[in-house]
Amino acid sequence: MDQILSHWLFKNWIIPIVDVAILSWLIYRTYRILFQTKSIALLRGMAYILVIYALSVLLRLETLNWILNLLAPGLFIGLAILFQPEFRKIFSQFGQGGLFATTTNTKIPEIDAVISTVEYLSGRHFGAIIVFARRVGLKDYYGKQGTQLHAELSSNLLTTIFFKDTPLHDGAVIIEGDKITAAGVLLPLTEQPDIQKQFGTRHRAALGMAEETDAVVLVVSEESGAVSLAYNGALYYGLSLKEVRQRLTKLLQNQSLNEWEEEVVQISQP
Repeated sequence: MDQILSHWLFKNWIIPIVDVAILSWLIYRTYRILFQTKSIALLRGMAYILVIYALSVLLRLETLNWILNLLAPGLFIGLAILFQPEFRKIFSQFGQGGLFATTTNTKIPEIDAVISTVEYLSGRHFGAIIVFARRVGLKDYYGKQGTQLHAELSSNLLTTIFFKDTPLHDGAVIIEGDKITAAGVLLPLTEQPDIQKQFGTRHRAALGMAEETDAVVLVVSEESGAVSLAYNGALYYGLSLKEVRQRLTKLLQNQSLNEWEEEVVQISQP
């Protein structure tokens, strides 16, 4: 009797709960990645088409229904082409970290060292791009290119790397925990067409990295000395050092920014 009851509970309660939990997690993760890649507008367009199709079926609008049925195969193929970069990023992020990724925190003293370096570089218009790893490992980006250092994070070392005319100053520095793991790393450029007209290669690379991973990327502009952060698929331009410190502290400790803080950052965008 107990075995029958256990089997019934497993089949009718535990399996459905696990099924719904896994599906919910997959939908949430997919939504977050699509949100980071700015594909929500495409999703809204799909939703509108589905609503129109449902109305045409319910109201028996034969002409509209015929047109939609005729266009349906082409729409699915078109959506697959449009979402090809997003599909690639979804599977890439699941493969790099996902549910079982470990947390990498950068301690407050190391953030202070970075801020000190950024203040020096910004005042002299020395360009820099610094990538802070979070849950997703970044070895795929520096394992086969760049220069691996695995050195203690310090303001002097960062300043030396990004000083003009040094061999590594054009690439990115990758920081994992309290270590500078690599320098002179080439990052993937964003595929957003509008960003190319407003920013240079450093900002496009920072946004590309923020689209493909959960890293936080700090950029110092060589032209203006402006300091920016890229994370969650968005670039926040022209922040004060105080704002940069606050955001880095929270993001690297995996704390959520509240709506008011995000609104303040959004205002700083060009």
